[in-house]
Amino acid sequence: MAQLGEKCAVFGVYGKGLDAARLTFFGLYALQHRGQESSGIATSDGENIYNHKKMGLVAQVFAEKDIQKLPGHLSVGHNRYSTSKGSSVKHAQPAIIEDVGIALVHNGNLPSTEALEKFLASKNIVYKSLSDSEMIAEAIAVYVREGVHLEDAVQKVFPLMTGAFSILIMDKHSVIAIRDSFGIRPLSIATLNGGHVFASETCAFHPIGAEYLRDVEPGEMVILNDSGLRSVKVAWGQQKLDIFEFVYFARPDSMLLGKSVYSVRRNFGKELAREVPIEADVVIPVPETSIPMALGFAEESGIPFEMGIIKNRYIHRTFIQPEQHIRDQGVKIKLTPLPEFIQGKRVIIIDDSIVRGTTSRQIVQMIFDAGAREVHFLVSSPPVRYPDFYGIDTPDQKDLIAARKSVEDIKEYLGATTLNYLSLEGMIRATGLPSEVFCTSCFTGEYPIDIRERAKDIQYLSANKLF
Repeated sequence: MAQLGEKCAVFGVYGKGLDAARLTFFGLYALQHRGQESSGIATSDGENIYNHKKMGLVAQVFAEKDIQKLPGHLSVGHNRYSTSKGSSVKHAQPAIIEDVGIALVHNGNLPSTEALEKFLASKNIVYKSLSDSEMIAEAIAVYVREGVHLEDAVQKVFPLMTGAFSILIMDKHSVIAIRDSFGIRPLSIATLNGGHVFASETCAFHPIGAEYLRDVEPGEMVILNDSGLRSVKVAWGQQKLDIFEFVYFARPDSMLLGKSVYSVRRNFGKELAREVPIEADVVIPVPETSIPMALGFAEESGIPFEMGIIKNRYIHRTFIQPEQHIRDQGVKIKLTPLPEFIQGKRVIIIDDSIVRGTTSRQIVQMIFDAGAREVHFLVSSPPVRYPDFYGIDTPDQKDLIAARKSVEDIKEYLGATTLNYLSLEGMIRATGLPSEVFCTSCFTGEYPIDIRERAKDIQYLSANKLF
Protein backbone atom coordinates (compact mmCIF):
# COMPACT_ATOMS: atom_id res chain seq x y z
CA MET A 1 0.00 0.00 0.00
CA ALA A 2 2.96 2.32 -0.56
CA GLN A 3 0.84 4.06 -3.22
CA LEU A 4 -1.42 5.76 -0.69
CA GLY A 5 -0.62 8.41 1.83
CA GLU A 6 -2.63 9.99 4.59
CA LYS A 7 -2.48 13.76 4.30
CA CYS A 8 -1.27 14.46 7.83
CA ALA A 9 -1.39 14.18 11.60
CA VAL A 10 -2.23 16.86 14.14
CA PHE A 11 -1.28 17.15 17.79
CA GLY A 12 -1.94 19.87 20.35
CA VAL A 13 -1.25 20.66 24.01
CA TYR A 14 -2.68 23.08 26.57
CA GLY A 15 -1.70 23.07 30.22
CA LYS A 16 0.01 25.44 32.64
CA GLY A 17 3.38 24.02 33.63
CA LEU A 18 3.56 21.67 30.62
CA ASP A 19 6.52 21.72 28.23
CA ALA A 20 4.23 21.88 25.22
CA ALA A 21 6.89 21.67 22.49
CA ARG A 22 8.57 18.60 23.97
CA LEU A 23 5.26 16.81 24.45
CA THR A 24 4.25 17.69 20.90
CA PHE A 25 7.54 16.36 19.52
CA PHE A 26 6.88 12.94 21.06
CA GLY A 27 3.25 13.08 19.99
CA LEU A 28 4.23 13.75 16.39
CA TYR A 29 6.87 11.03 16.62
CA ALA A 30 4.12 8.55 17.51
CA LEU A 31 2.08 9.83 14.55
CA GLN A 32 4.90 9.67 12.01
CA HIS A 33 3.01 7.05 9.98
CA ARG A 34 0.42 9.66 9.02
CA GLY A 35 2.87 11.92 7.20
CA GLN A 36 6.57 11.85 6.30
CA GLU A 37 6.93 14.92 4.11
CA SER A 38 7.41 17.67 6.68
CA SER A 39 6.87 18.41 10.35
CA GLY A 40 6.27 21.54 12.39
CA ILE A 41 5.37 22.87 15.84
CA ALA A 42 4.05 26.25 16.97
CA THR A 43 3.95 27.22 20.67
CA SER A 44 2.99 30.17 22.84
CA ASP A 45 4.03 31.32 26.30
CA GLY A 46 1.09 33.71 26.51
CA GLU A 47 3.11 36.58 25.06
CA ASN A 48 4.47 35.39 21.72
CA ILE A 49 4.00 32.63 19.15
CA TYR A 50 7.08 30.58 18.23
CA ASN A 51 7.33 28.30 15.23
CA HIS A 52 9.69 25.74 13.72
CA LYS A 53 8.98 23.61 10.63
CA LYS A 54 11.08 21.91 7.97
CA MET A 55 10.95 19.17 5.37
CA GLY A 56 11.65 15.66 6.61
CA LEU A 57 10.74 13.22 9.38
CA VAL A 58 10.12 14.43 12.93
CA ALA A 59 13.57 13.28 14.08
CA GLN A 60 15.18 15.09 11.14
CA VAL A 61 13.28 18.33 11.68
CA PHE A 62 13.77 18.77 15.43
CA ALA A 63 16.94 18.72 17.51
CA GLU A 64 17.17 19.61 21.21
CA LYS A 65 18.16 23.19 20.32
CA ASP A 66 14.99 23.56 18.24
CA ILE A 67 12.73 22.38 21.08
CA GLN A 68 14.41 24.81 23.48
CA LYS A 69 13.51 27.66 21.11
CA LEU A 70 9.81 26.78 21.40
CA PRO A 71 8.82 27.86 24.94
CA GLY A 72 5.31 27.81 26.22
CA HIS A 73 2.43 25.81 27.70
CA LEU A 74 0.29 25.55 24.56
CA SER A 75 1.13 24.22 21.14
CA VAL A 76 -0.08 22.73 17.88
CA GLY A 77 1.97 20.35 15.74
CA HIS A 78 1.70 18.73 12.34
CA ASN A 79 3.12 15.95 10.19
CA ARG A 80 2.38 16.45 6.51
CA TYR A 81 2.08 14.05 3.64
CA SER A 82 2.89 15.35 0.16
CA THR A 83 -0.17 16.61 -1.73
CA SER A 84 -1.09 18.16 -5.05
CA LYS A 85 0.41 21.46 -3.89
CA GLY A 86 3.82 19.84 -4.07
CA SER A 87 6.72 19.11 -1.76
CA SER A 88 8.12 22.29 -0.30
CA VAL A 89 8.44 23.94 3.09
CA LYS A 90 6.06 26.66 1.83
CA HIS A 91 3.10 24.36 2.46
CA ALA A 92 4.50 22.76 5.62
CA GLN A 93 2.32 23.39 8.65
CA PRO A 94 1.52 24.95 11.08
CA ALA A 95 0.13 27.69 8.84
CA ILE A 96 1.04 30.92 10.64
CA ILE A 97 -0.78 34.26 10.23
CA GLU A 98 1.74 36.50 11.95
CA ASP A 99 -0.10 39.82 12.10
CA VAL A 100 -2.96 38.35 14.15
CA GLY A 101 -0.91 35.68 15.93
CA ILE A 102 -2.67 32.45 15.00
CA ALA A 103 -1.35 29.03 13.97
CA LEU A 104 -3.39 26.26 12.29
CA VAL A 105 -2.86 22.56 11.55
CA HIS A 106 -5.22 20.46 9.45
CA ASN A 107 -5.82 16.77 8.81
CA GLY A 108 -8.16 16.14 5.89
CA ASN A 109 -8.98 17.82 2.61
CA LEU A 110 -11.55 20.19 1.16
CA PRO A 111 -12.64 18.91 -2.26
CA SER A 112 -14.38 22.24 -2.82
CA THR A 113 -12.80 25.58 -1.88
CA GLU A 114 -15.26 27.74 -3.84
CA ALA A 115 -16.89 29.27 -0.77
CA LEU A 116 -13.52 30.08 0.82
CA GLU A 117 -12.21 31.53 -2.43
CA LYS A 118 -15.23 33.82 -2.83
CA PHE A 119 -14.92 34.99 0.77
CA LEU A 120 -11.19 35.68 0.49
CA ALA A 121 -11.65 37.44 -2.83
CA SER A 122 -14.32 39.68 -1.27
CA LYS A 123 -11.69 40.69 1.33
CA ASN A 124 -9.01 41.31 -1.35
CA ILE A 125 -6.86 38.41 -0.17
CA VAL A 126 -4.88 36.61 -2.88
CA TYR A 127 -5.60 32.90 -2.57
CA LYS A 128 -4.43 31.30 -5.84
CA SER A 129 -1.22 29.84 -4.38
CA LEU A 130 -2.74 28.83 -1.04
CA SER A 131 -3.57 25.29 0.07
CA ASP A 132 -7.01 24.58 1.53
CA SER A 133 -5.48 24.71 5.03
CA GLU A 134 -3.92 28.10 4.37
CA MET A 135 -7.22 29.43 3.01
CA ILE A 136 -8.94 28.41 6.24
CA ALA A 137 -6.27 30.17 8.32
CA GLU A 138 -6.54 33.34 6.21
CA ALA A 139 -10.34 33.35 6.49
CA ILE A 140 -10.20 33.05 10.29
CA ALA A 141 -7.61 35.84 10.36
CA VAL A 142 -10.01 38.16 8.50
CA TYR A 143 -12.43 38.08 11.42
CA VAL A 144 -9.71 38.27 14.07
CA ARG A 145 -8.44 41.47 12.43
CA GLU A 146 -11.95 42.86 12.80
CA GLY A 147 -11.77 42.27 16.56
CA VAL A 148 -13.73 39.01 16.65
CA HIS A 149 -12.58 36.53 19.30
CA LEU A 150 -10.83 33.45 17.89
CA GLU A 151 -13.58 30.97 18.76
CA ASP A 152 -16.23 33.22 17.21
CA ALA A 153 -14.06 33.66 14.11
CA VAL A 154 -13.78 29.88 13.78
CA GLN A 155 -17.56 29.52 14.03
CA LYS A 156 -18.06 32.13 11.29
CA VAL A 157 -15.64 30.32 8.93
CA PHE A 158 -16.95 26.81 9.66
CA PRO A 159 -19.76 26.96 7.03
CA LEU A 160 -17.22 27.93 4.35
CA MET A 161 -15.30 24.68 4.77
CA THR A 162 -16.71 22.02 2.42
CA GLY A 163 -14.90 18.78 3.06
CA ALA A 164 -13.14 16.75 5.72
CA PHE A 165 -11.22 18.42 8.51
CA SER A 166 -9.85 17.73 11.94
CA ILE A 167 -8.24 21.07 12.73
CA LEU A 168 -6.36 22.63 15.64
CA ILE A 169 -6.02 26.42 15.85
CA MET A 170 -4.14 28.38 18.49
CA ASP A 171 -3.48 31.98 19.40
CA LYS A 172 -1.41 33.21 22.33
CA HIS A 173 -3.96 32.07 24.89
CA SER A 174 -6.13 29.23 23.55
CA VAL A 175 -6.08 25.98 21.59
CA ILE A 176 -9.24 25.17 19.64
CA ALA A 177 -10.19 21.89 17.97
CA ILE A 178 -12.88 21.50 15.30
CA ARG A 179 -14.08 18.48 13.39
CA ASP A 180 -16.26 18.38 10.26
CA SER A 181 -19.92 17.43 10.53
CA PHE A 182 -19.24 13.80 9.55
CA GLY A 183 -16.06 13.17 11.55
CA ILE A 184 -14.30 11.70 8.49
CA ARG A 185 -10.85 12.01 10.08
CA PRO A 186 -10.23 11.00 13.72
CA LEU A 187 -9.44 13.44 16.53
CA SER A 188 -9.23 12.58 20.23
CA ILE A 189 -8.73 14.35 23.57
CA ALA A 190 -6.68 13.20 26.57
CA THR A 191 -5.85 14.60 30.00
CA LEU A 192 -2.30 15.16 31.25
CA ASN A 193 -1.21 16.66 34.59
CA GLY A 194 -4.15 19.02 34.80
CA GLY A 195 -3.93 19.94 31.12
CA HIS A 196 -5.26 18.45 27.90
CA VAL A 197 -3.87 16.98 24.72
CA PHE A 198 -5.38 16.58 21.22
CA ALA A 199 -4.18 13.94 18.76
CA SER A 200 -5.17 12.43 15.44
CA GLU A 201 -4.86 8.98 17.03
CA THR A 202 -4.96 7.63 20.56
CA CYS A 203 -1.59 5.86 20.03
CA ALA A 204 0.06 9.26 20.63
CA PHE A 205 -1.21 9.47 24.21
CA HIS A 206 0.59 6.51 25.80
CA PRO A 207 4.20 7.67 25.07
CA ILE A 208 3.64 10.94 26.96
CA GLY A 209 1.58 9.46 29.80
CA ALA A 210 -1.69 11.12 28.75
CA GLU A 211 -5.03 9.46 29.54
CA TYR A 212 -7.67 9.20 26.82
CA LEU A 213 -10.77 11.24 27.65
CA ARG A 214 -13.01 11.14 24.57
CA ASP A 215 -13.21 11.93 20.86
CA VAL A 216 -14.02 15.35 19.47
CA GLU A 217 -17.53 14.87 18.11
CA PRO A 218 -18.52 15.55 14.49
CA GLY A 219 -19.51 19.21 14.18
CA GLU A 220 -18.03 20.06 17.60
CA MET A 221 -15.64 22.83 18.63
CA VAL A 222 -13.57 22.29 21.79
CA ILE A 223 -11.86 25.30 23.39
CA LEU A 224 -8.95 25.01 25.84
CA ASN A 225 -7.73 28.04 27.77
CA ASP A 226 -7.38 29.37 31.33
CA SER A 227 -11.06 28.67 31.90
CA GLY A 228 -10.56 24.96 31.24
CA LEU A 229 -12.21 22.83 28.56
CA ARG A 230 -15.39 24.04 26.90
CA SER A 231 -17.47 22.51 24.11
CA VAL A 232 -19.64 24.22 21.51
CA LYS A 233 -21.82 22.40 18.97
CA VAL A 234 -21.04 24.34 15.81
CA ALA A 235 -23.03 22.18 13.39
CA TRP A 236 -25.29 19.15 13.25
CA GLY A 237 -23.14 16.04 13.23
CA GLN A 238 -23.38 12.44 12.02
CA GLN A 239 -20.46 10.07 12.49
CA LYS A 240 -18.98 8.84 9.19
CA LEU A 241 -15.40 7.83 10.01
CA ASP A 242 -13.39 6.84 6.96
CA ILE A 243 -13.20 3.05 7.22
CA PHE A 244 -9.75 3.18 5.60
CA GLU A 245 -8.48 4.25 9.02
CA PHE A 246 -9.22 0.67 10.17
CA VAL A 247 -7.99 -0.90 6.92
CA TYR A 248 -4.63 0.82 6.66
CA PHE A 249 -3.88 4.23 8.11
CA ALA A 250 -4.29 4.01 11.86
CA ARG A 251 -1.63 2.41 14.01
CA PRO A 252 -2.74 -0.99 15.38
CA ASP A 253 -2.42 0.26 18.97
CA SER A 254 -4.96 3.04 18.40
CA MET A 255 -8.65 3.01 19.31
CA LEU A 256 -11.24 4.23 16.82
CA LEU A 257 -14.93 4.59 17.74
CA GLY A 258 -14.17 2.60 20.87
CA LYS A 259 -12.70 -0.32 18.92
CA SER A 260 -9.13 -1.63 18.93
CA VAL A 261 -7.64 -1.20 15.46
CA TYR A 262 -5.58 -4.36 15.98
CA SER A 263 -8.65 -6.43 16.92
CA VAL A 264 -10.69 -5.14 13.98
CA ARG A 265 -7.87 -6.00 11.57
CA ARG A 266 -7.66 -9.47 13.05
CA ASN A 267 -11.41 -9.77 12.47
CA PHE A 268 -10.89 -8.74 8.83
CA GLY A 269 -8.71 -11.83 8.46
CA LYS A 270 -11.26 -14.09 10.15
CA GLU A 271 -14.04 -12.82 7.88
CA LEU A 272 -11.79 -13.34 4.86
CA ALA A 273 -11.16 -16.96 5.90
CA ARG A 274 -14.89 -17.57 6.19
CA GLU A 275 -15.59 -16.02 2.80
CA VAL A 276 -12.64 -17.56 0.94
CA PRO A 277 -11.83 -21.17 1.90
CA ILE A 278 -8.54 -22.09 0.23
CA GLU A 279 -6.32 -25.15 0.58
CA ALA A 280 -2.79 -23.91 1.25
CA ASP A 281 0.30 -24.62 3.31
CA VAL A 282 1.17 -21.23 4.79
CA VAL A 283 -0.31 -17.77 5.38
CA ILE A 284 2.09 -14.84 4.96
CA PRO A 285 1.27 -11.14 5.53
CA VAL A 286 2.66 -8.22 3.55
CA PRO A 287 4.19 -6.29 6.48
CA GLU A 288 3.32 -4.33 8.48
CA THR A 289 -0.39 -3.44 8.33
CA SER A 290 -1.55 -6.89 7.22
CA ILE A 291 -0.01 -8.87 10.08
CA PRO A 292 -3.16 -8.88 12.26
CA MET A 293 -5.30 -9.81 9.22
CA ALA A 294 -3.04 -12.77 8.43
CA LEU A 295 -3.10 -13.90 12.07
CA GLY A 296 -6.89 -13.81 12.06
CA PHE A 297 -7.03 -15.71 8.77
CA ALA A 298 -4.62 -18.37 10.07
CA GLU A 299 -6.57 -18.78 13.30
CA GLU A 300 -9.90 -19.17 11.52
CA SER A 301 -8.62 -21.40 8.69
CA GLY A 302 -6.15 -23.52 10.64
CA ILE A 303 -3.42 -22.82 8.06
CA PRO A 304 -0.01 -22.05 9.68
CA PHE A 305 1.07 -18.40 9.90
CA GLU A 306 4.64 -17.38 9.12
CA MET A 307 6.44 -14.06 8.72
CA GLY A 308 7.63 -15.19 5.31
CA ILE A 309 8.36 -11.63 4.17
CA ILE A 310 10.61 -9.38 6.22
CA LYS A 311 10.42 -5.59 5.96
CA ASN A 312 13.47 -3.42 6.40
CA ARG A 313 12.11 -1.24 9.22
CA TYR A 314 14.78 1.43 8.66
CA ILE A 315 13.86 2.25 5.07
CA HIS A 316 12.29 5.64 5.64
CA ARG A 317 11.98 8.80 3.64
CA THR A 318 15.43 10.02 2.68
CA PHE A 319 16.85 12.94 0.75
CA ILE A 320 19.39 10.60 -0.88
CA GLN A 321 18.09 9.60 -4.30
CA PRO A 322 18.69 5.93 -5.22
CA GLU A 323 20.74 5.21 -8.31
CA GLN A 324 18.93 3.51 -11.20
CA HIS A 325 19.88 -0.08 -10.32
CA ILE A 326 18.50 0.32 -6.79
CA ARG A 327 15.38 2.07 -8.11
CA ASP A 328 14.79 -0.86 -10.46
CA GLN A 329 14.68 -3.26 -7.52
CA GLY A 330 11.19 -2.01 -6.65
CA VAL A 331 9.78 -3.70 -3.54
CA LYS A 332 12.99 -5.70 -3.08
CA ILE A 333 14.61 -2.68 -1.44
CA LYS A 334 11.97 -2.85 1.33
CA LEU A 335 10.84 -6.49 1.42
CA THR A 336 12.82 -9.74 1.59
CA PRO A 337 11.21 -13.19 1.29
CA LEU A 338 12.31 -16.10 3.47
CA PRO A 339 12.56 -19.10 1.07
CA GLU A 340 12.48 -21.68 3.88
CA PHE A 341 8.79 -20.85 4.46
CA ILE A 342 7.93 -20.51 0.77
CA GLN A 343 9.79 -23.04 -1.36
CA GLY A 344 7.56 -25.76 -2.78
CA LYS A 345 4.52 -24.51 -0.84
CA ARG A 346 1.06 -23.27 -1.65
CA VAL A 347 1.30 -19.74 -0.26
CA ILE A 348 -1.47 -17.35 0.80
CA ILE A 349 -0.35 -13.72 0.72
CA ILE A 350 -2.55 -11.27 2.60
CA ASP A 351 -2.46 -7.51 1.98
CA ASP A 352 -4.74 -4.73 3.15
CA SER A 353 -5.65 -3.36 -0.29
CA ILE A 354 -4.65 -3.04 -3.92
CA VAL A 355 -4.46 0.45 -5.44
CA ARG A 356 -2.54 0.64 -8.71
CA GLY A 357 -1.46 -3.01 -8.50
CA THR A 358 2.20 -2.50 -9.40
CA THR A 359 3.51 -3.31 -5.91
CA SER A 360 1.20 -6.33 -5.55
CA ARG A 361 2.44 -7.66 -8.89
CA GLN A 362 6.05 -7.39 -7.76
CA ILE A 363 5.24 -9.19 -4.50
CA VAL A 364 3.58 -12.09 -6.33
CA GLN A 365 6.60 -12.44 -8.62
CA MET A 366 8.96 -12.26 -5.63
CA ILE A 367 7.12 -15.11 -3.89
CA PHE A 368 7.19 -17.26 -7.01
CA ASP A 369 10.91 -16.49 -7.42
CA ALA A 370 11.41 -17.73 -3.84
CA GLY A 371 10.06 -21.14 -4.91
CA ALA A 372 6.32 -21.02 -4.20
CA ARG A 373 4.21 -23.63 -5.98
CA GLU A 374 1.05 -21.49 -5.81
CA VAL A 375 0.47 -17.86 -4.76
CA HIS A 376 -3.04 -17.02 -3.57
CA PHE A 377 -3.40 -13.25 -3.13
CA LEU A 378 -6.07 -12.24 -0.60
CA VAL A 379 -7.08 -8.65 0.16
CA SER A 380 -8.70 -7.71 3.47
CA SER A 381 -10.84 -4.95 1.95
CA PRO A 382 -13.02 -4.60 -1.18
CA PRO A 383 -11.67 -3.31 -4.53
CA VAL A 384 -10.66 0.37 -4.41
CA ARG A 385 -12.62 1.74 -7.36
CA TYR A 386 -13.09 5.42 -6.47
CA PRO A 387 -10.70 8.23 -5.50
CA ASP A 388 -10.77 9.82 -2.08
CA PHE A 389 -11.39 13.55 -1.69
CA TYR A 390 -11.20 13.73 2.09
CA GLY A 391 -7.49 13.63 2.85
CA ILE A 392 -6.11 10.41 1.38
CA ASP A 393 -3.64 10.91 -1.44
CA THR A 394 -5.29 8.44 -3.85
CA PRO A 395 -4.51 8.37 -7.57
CA ASP A 396 -6.97 9.55 -10.21
CA GLN A 397 -9.76 7.04 -10.77
CA LYS A 398 -8.30 5.97 -14.12
CA ASP A 399 -5.13 4.91 -12.26
CA LEU A 400 -7.01 2.66 -9.82
CA ILE A 401 -6.64 -0.85 -11.19
CA ALA A 402 -10.06 -1.97 -9.90
CA ALA A 403 -11.72 0.85 -11.86
CA ARG A 404 -10.15 -0.45 -15.08
CA LYS A 405 -10.06 -4.22 -14.67
CA SER A 406 -12.31 -6.99 -13.40
CA VAL A 407 -11.12 -9.15 -10.50
CA GLU A 408 -10.21 -11.89 -13.00
CA ASP A 409 -8.20 -9.42 -15.10
CA ILE A 410 -6.44 -8.09 -12.00
CA LYS A 411 -5.51 -11.67 -11.07
CA GLU A 412 -3.98 -12.15 -14.51
CA TYR A 413 -2.09 -8.86 -14.22
CA LEU A 414 -0.70 -9.83 -10.81
CA GLY A 415 0.24 -13.29 -12.03
CA ALA A 416 -1.39 -14.85 -8.96
CA THR A 417 -2.90 -18.33 -8.81
CA THR A 418 -6.08 -16.84 -7.34
CA LEU A 419 -7.19 -13.38 -6.20
CA ASN A 420 -9.96 -12.69 -3.69
CA TYR A 421 -11.18 -9.58 -1.85
CA LEU A 422 -13.05 -9.27 1.43
CA SER A 423 -16.63 -8.21 0.77
CA LEU A 424 -17.93 -4.81 1.88
CA GLU A 425 -20.41 -6.58 4.16
CA GLY A 426 -17.63 -8.69 5.69
CA MET A 427 -15.45 -5.64 6.27
CA ILE A 428 -18.25 -3.79 8.07
CA ARG A 429 -19.19 -6.89 10.07
CA ALA A 430 -15.59 -7.24 11.27
CA THR A 431 -15.70 -3.81 12.92
CA GLY A 432 -18.64 -4.75 15.14
CA LEU A 433 -20.19 -1.37 14.30
CA PRO A 434 -23.15 -0.40 12.10
CA SER A 435 -22.45 0.60 8.50
CA GLU A 436 -24.01 4.04 9.09
CA VAL A 437 -21.00 5.24 11.14
CA PHE A 438 -18.56 4.80 8.24
CA CYS A 439 -17.57 6.59 5.08
CA THR A 440 -16.82 3.91 2.45
CA SER A 441 -16.35 6.23 -0.53
CA CYS A 442 -13.19 4.54 -1.90
CA PHE A 443 -15.15 1.30 -2.29
CA THR A 444 -18.68 2.49 -3.06
CA GLY A 445 -18.38 5.97 -4.56
CA GLU A 446 -20.81 7.26 -1.91
CA TYR A 447 -19.47 10.60 -0.67
CA PRO A 448 -21.21 11.84 2.52
CA ILE A 449 -19.80 15.37 2.07
CA ASP A 450 -20.70 16.97 -1.25
CA ILE A 451 -17.60 16.89 -3.50
CA ARG A 452 -19.14 19.59 -5.70
CA GLU A 453 -16.80 20.51 -8.57
CA ARG A 454 -14.79 17.31 -8.10
CA ALA A 455 -17.80 15.18 -9.15
CA LYS A 456 -16.66 15.57 -12.75
CA ASP A 457 -13.50 13.63 -11.86
CA ILE A 458 -15.30 10.35 -11.15
CA GLN A 459 -17.28 7.83 -13.16
CA TYR A 460 -19.73 5.55 -11.37
CA LEU A 461 -19.11 1.90 -12.14
CA SER A 462 -21.14 -1.27 -11.98
CA ALA A 463 -19.72 -4.78 -11.79
CA ASN A 464 -19.88 -5.00 -15.58
CA LYS A 465 -18.87 -1.44 -16.38
CA LEU A 466 -15.26 -0.43 -16.03
CA PHE A 467 -13.14 2.20 -17.75
